[in-house]
Amino acid sequence: MAFTRTYDGAEPVRINKWLGQTGVCSRREAEGLIAEGLVSIDGEVVRDAGRKIEPGQTLTLNDKGEAALAAGVVILLHKPVGYVSGQPEPGKIPAVRLLTTANRVGDGETPARDASLPPVGRLDEDSRGLLLLSSDGVVAKAVIGPQSDLDKEYLVRVAGAVTEAKLTKLRHGLELDGRQLKPARVTQIEPQRLRFILREGRNRQIRRMCELVGLDVVDLYRIRIGPLKLSELPEGRWRMLTADERAALIKG
Repeated sequence: MAFTRTYDGAEPVRINKWLGQTGVCSRREAEGLIAEGLVSIDGEVVRDAGRKIEPGQTLTLNDKGEAALAAGVVILLHKPVGYVSGQPEPGKIPAVRLLTTANRVGDGETPARDASLPPVGRLDEDSRGLLLLSSDGVVAKAVIGPQSDLDKEYLVRVAGAVTEAKLTKLRHGLELDGRQLKPARVTQIEPQRLRFILREGRNRQIRRMCELVGLDVVDLYRIRIGPLKLSELPEGRWRMLTADERAALIKG
Protein backbone atom coordinates (compact mmCIF):
# COMPACT_ATOMS: atom_id res chain seq x y z
CA MET A 1 0.00 0.00 0.00
CA ALA A 2 1.38 3.41 -0.97
CA PHE A 3 2.60 5.82 1.72
CA THR A 4 0.29 8.85 2.13
CA ARG A 5 0.59 11.86 4.42
CA THR A 6 -1.20 15.22 4.57
CA TYR A 7 0.88 18.32 5.24
CA ASP A 8 -0.43 20.19 8.29
CA GLY A 9 2.13 22.99 8.45
CA ALA A 10 1.23 26.67 8.37
CA GLU A 11 3.44 27.68 5.43
CA PRO A 12 4.39 26.02 2.12
CA VAL A 13 7.61 24.02 2.34
CA ARG A 14 9.81 22.21 -0.18
CA ILE A 15 8.83 18.57 -0.48
CA ASN A 16 12.34 17.23 0.07
CA LYS A 17 12.76 19.37 3.22
CA TRP A 18 9.45 18.23 4.66
CA LEU A 19 10.14 14.55 4.03
CA GLY A 20 13.55 14.96 5.66
CA GLN A 21 12.04 16.68 8.70
CA THR A 22 9.41 14.00 9.16
CA GLY A 23 12.01 11.22 8.98
CA VAL A 24 10.44 9.45 6.02
CA CYS A 25 13.74 9.70 4.15
CA SER A 26 16.69 12.05 3.73
CA ARG A 27 16.45 15.15 1.54
CA ARG A 28 18.75 13.53 -0.99
CA GLU A 29 16.59 10.41 -1.08
CA ALA A 30 13.51 12.59 -1.56
CA GLU A 31 15.11 14.34 -4.54
CA GLY A 32 15.83 10.97 -6.12
CA LEU A 33 12.26 9.78 -5.58
CA ILE A 34 10.90 12.98 -7.14
CA ALA A 35 13.21 12.68 -10.13
CA GLU A 36 11.94 9.15 -10.76
CA GLY A 37 8.30 10.28 -10.68
CA LEU A 38 7.48 8.30 -7.56
CA VAL A 39 5.97 11.20 -5.60
CA SER A 40 2.60 12.87 -6.22
CA ILE A 41 0.72 15.76 -4.61
CA ASP A 42 -3.07 15.48 -4.58
CA GLY A 43 -2.79 12.88 -7.35
CA GLU A 44 -0.44 14.90 -9.58
CA VAL A 45 3.02 13.40 -10.16
CA VAL A 46 5.76 15.82 -9.09
CA ARG A 47 9.06 15.98 -10.99
CA ASP A 48 10.36 19.38 -9.84
CA ALA A 49 12.74 18.99 -6.88
CA GLY A 50 11.98 22.58 -5.90
CA ARG A 51 8.22 22.04 -5.67
CA LYS A 52 6.58 23.06 -2.39
CA ILE A 53 3.72 21.35 -0.67
CA GLU A 54 0.88 23.59 0.50
CA PRO A 55 -0.99 23.29 3.82
CA GLY A 56 -3.73 20.68 3.50
CA GLN A 57 -2.24 18.97 0.43
CA THR A 58 -1.63 15.25 0.49
CA LEU A 59 1.63 13.65 -0.59
CA THR A 60 1.70 10.09 -1.87
CA LEU A 61 4.78 7.93 -2.31
CA ASN A 62 3.86 5.05 -4.59
CA ASP A 63 4.65 1.40 -3.99
CA LYS A 64 7.87 1.51 -5.99
CA GLY A 65 9.07 4.47 -3.93
CA GLU A 66 8.33 2.68 -0.68
CA ALA A 67 10.19 -0.38 -1.92
CA ALA A 68 13.20 1.79 -2.77
CA LEU A 69 13.33 3.16 0.77
CA ALA A 70 12.95 -0.30 2.26
CA ALA A 71 15.82 -1.72 0.18
CA GLY A 72 18.42 -0.85 2.79
CA VAL A 73 18.51 -3.43 5.58
CA VAL A 74 19.21 -2.21 9.11
CA ILE A 75 19.86 -4.78 11.84
CA LEU A 76 20.31 -4.26 15.57
CA LEU A 77 22.55 -6.89 17.13
CA HIS A 78 23.52 -7.44 20.76
CA LYS A 79 27.14 -8.29 20.11
CA PRO A 80 28.92 -10.47 22.66
CA VAL A 81 32.60 -10.24 23.50
CA GLY A 82 34.75 -12.29 21.12
CA TYR A 83 33.18 -11.21 17.83
CA VAL A 84 34.62 -8.56 15.53
CA SER A 85 32.39 -5.92 13.96
CA GLY A 86 33.89 -5.69 10.48
CA GLN A 87 35.99 -7.78 8.13
CA PRO A 88 37.82 -10.27 10.35
CA GLU A 89 41.48 -11.23 10.35
CA PRO A 90 42.26 -14.94 10.12
CA GLY A 91 41.02 -16.75 13.20
CA LYS A 92 38.54 -14.05 14.17
CA ILE A 93 34.75 -14.47 14.11
CA PRO A 94 32.67 -11.77 12.37
CA ALA A 95 29.52 -10.55 14.11
CA VAL A 96 27.44 -11.27 10.99
CA ARG A 97 27.78 -14.99 11.79
CA LEU A 98 25.21 -14.37 14.53
CA LEU A 99 22.56 -13.34 11.99
CA THR A 100 20.78 -16.68 11.89
CA THR A 101 17.09 -17.43 12.00
CA ALA A 102 17.55 -19.10 15.38
CA ASN A 103 19.01 -15.88 16.81
CA ARG A 104 16.37 -13.59 15.31
CA VAL A 105 13.89 -11.81 17.56
CA GLY A 106 10.61 -10.77 15.93
CA ASP A 107 9.64 -10.73 12.29
CA GLY A 108 11.88 -10.22 9.27
CA GLU A 109 13.85 -12.16 6.74
CA THR A 110 17.21 -13.56 7.77
CA PRO A 111 19.96 -12.08 5.57
CA ALA A 112 21.82 -14.33 3.18
CA ARG A 113 25.13 -15.60 4.52
CA ASP A 114 27.02 -13.55 1.90
CA ALA A 115 24.95 -10.36 2.37
CA SER A 116 26.96 -7.14 2.60
CA LEU A 117 26.12 -5.68 6.02
CA PRO A 118 28.99 -3.48 7.23
CA PRO A 119 28.97 -2.17 10.81
CA VAL A 120 27.59 1.31 11.40
CA GLY A 121 29.86 2.31 14.26
CA ARG A 122 32.22 -0.44 15.33
CA LEU A 123 32.53 -2.25 18.64
CA ASP A 124 35.89 -3.77 19.54
CA GLU A 125 36.25 -7.53 19.82
CA ASP A 126 36.51 -7.18 23.59
CA SER A 127 33.45 -4.90 23.86
CA ARG A 128 29.78 -5.82 23.80
CA GLY A 129 26.36 -4.33 23.31
CA LEU A 130 24.45 -2.49 20.60
CA LEU A 131 25.87 -2.91 17.12
CA LEU A 132 24.16 -1.78 13.92
CA LEU A 133 24.79 -3.71 10.72
CA SER A 134 23.37 -2.11 7.61
CA SER A 135 23.42 -1.74 3.85
CA ASP A 136 21.47 1.52 4.25
CA GLY A 137 23.73 4.42 3.31
CA VAL A 138 21.36 7.03 4.68
CA VAL A 139 21.39 5.41 8.13
CA ALA A 140 25.18 5.08 8.01
CA LYS A 141 25.55 8.77 7.20
CA ALA A 142 23.16 9.72 10.00
CA VAL A 143 25.04 7.63 12.59
CA ILE A 144 28.71 7.93 11.64
CA GLY A 145 28.84 10.62 8.94
CA PRO A 146 30.97 13.75 9.50
CA GLN A 147 27.87 15.83 10.26
CA SER A 148 26.34 13.30 12.65
CA ASP A 149 25.43 14.66 16.07
CA LEU A 150 24.02 11.43 17.52
CA ASP A 151 25.42 10.53 20.91
CA LYS A 152 26.38 7.04 21.99
CA GLU A 153 26.00 5.74 25.54
CA TYR A 154 28.23 3.18 27.23
CA LEU A 155 28.42 1.50 30.63
CA VAL A 156 32.07 0.93 31.51
CA ARG A 157 33.55 -1.05 34.39
CA VAL A 158 37.10 0.00 35.28
CA ALA A 159 39.96 -1.08 37.52
CA GLY A 160 41.88 1.59 39.41
CA ALA A 161 41.07 4.50 41.68
CA VAL A 162 38.26 6.66 40.34
CA THR A 163 38.73 10.26 41.51
CA GLU A 164 36.97 13.52 40.71
CA ALA A 165 40.17 14.79 39.11
CA LYS A 166 40.22 11.82 36.73
CA LEU A 167 36.53 12.28 35.91
CA THR A 168 37.16 15.95 35.12
CA LYS A 169 39.93 15.00 32.69
CA LEU A 170 37.74 12.37 31.06
CA ARG A 171 34.99 14.94 30.55
CA HIS A 172 37.26 17.52 29.00
CA GLY A 173 40.92 18.11 28.33
CA LEU A 174 42.22 14.88 26.80
CA GLU A 175 43.87 14.45 23.41
CA LEU A 176 44.19 11.37 21.22
CA ASP A 177 46.57 11.21 18.27
CA GLY A 178 47.40 14.89 18.71
CA ARG A 179 43.77 16.01 18.41
CA GLN A 180 41.54 17.39 21.14
CA LEU A 181 38.56 15.22 21.99
CA LYS A 182 35.06 16.62 22.06
CA PRO A 183 33.63 17.09 25.57
CA ALA A 184 32.22 13.87 26.99
CA ARG A 185 29.57 13.27 29.63
CA VAL A 186 31.10 10.93 32.19
CA THR A 187 29.42 10.06 35.47
CA GLN A 188 30.25 7.58 38.20
CA ILE A 189 27.26 5.30 38.85
CA GLU A 190 29.01 2.72 41.09
CA PRO A 191 32.46 2.66 42.71
CA GLN A 192 34.05 1.03 39.63
CA ARG A 193 31.36 1.70 37.05
CA LEU A 194 31.14 4.74 34.78
CA ARG A 195 28.63 6.00 32.23
CA PHE A 196 30.12 7.57 29.09
CA ILE A 197 28.08 9.56 26.56
CA LEU A 198 30.14 10.50 23.50
CA ARG A 199 29.45 12.43 20.31
CA GLU A 200 32.37 10.96 18.41
CA GLY A 201 33.82 7.52 17.85
CA ARG A 202 37.61 7.54 17.63
CA ASN A 203 39.47 4.23 17.50
CA ARG A 204 39.14 2.46 20.89
CA GLN A 205 38.36 5.88 22.31
CA ILE A 206 37.01 5.03 25.75
CA ARG A 207 39.73 2.49 26.49
CA ARG A 208 42.43 4.97 25.46
CA MET A 209 40.81 7.80 27.42
CA CYS A 210 40.79 5.65 30.54
CA GLU A 211 44.43 4.65 30.03
CA LEU A 212 45.40 8.33 29.96
CA VAL A 213 44.05 8.81 33.49
CA GLY A 214 45.37 5.53 34.92
CA LEU A 215 42.24 3.40 34.63
CA ASP A 216 41.91 0.00 32.95
CA VAL A 217 38.65 -0.94 31.21
CA VAL A 218 37.37 -4.30 32.43
CA ASP A 219 34.04 -4.26 30.59
CA LEU A 220 32.63 -1.94 27.92
CA TYR A 221 28.94 -2.18 27.10
CA ARG A 222 27.20 0.05 24.53
CA ILE A 223 23.52 0.48 25.35
CA ARG A 224 22.34 3.32 23.08
CA ILE A 225 22.96 5.08 19.76
CA GLY A 226 20.95 8.30 19.56
CA PRO A 227 17.28 7.40 20.11
CA LEU A 228 17.94 3.69 19.58
CA LYS A 229 18.29 1.59 22.76
CA LEU A 230 19.48 -1.98 23.20
CA SER A 231 16.78 -2.51 25.87
CA GLU A 232 16.04 -6.16 26.66
CA LEU A 233 17.46 -7.77 23.52
CA PRO A 234 19.40 -10.84 24.75
CA GLU A 235 23.11 -11.16 24.08
CA GLY A 236 23.84 -12.80 20.74
CA ARG A 237 20.35 -12.08 19.38
CA TRP A 238 19.30 -9.63 16.66
CA ARG A 239 16.26 -7.94 15.20
CA MET A 240 15.30 -5.72 12.28
CA LEU A 241 14.89 -2.01 12.88
CA THR A 242 11.35 -0.74 12.51
CA ALA A 243 10.46 2.00 10.04
CA ASP A 244 9.87 4.39 12.98
CA GLU A 245 13.30 3.61 14.46
CA ARG A 246 14.98 4.21 11.10
CA ALA A 247 13.13 7.51 10.75
CA ALA A 248 14.20 8.56 14.26
CA LEU A 249 17.87 7.82 13.49
CA ILE A 250 17.76 9.83 10.29
CA LYS A 251 15.96 12.69 11.96
CA GLY A 252 18.47 12.66 14.79
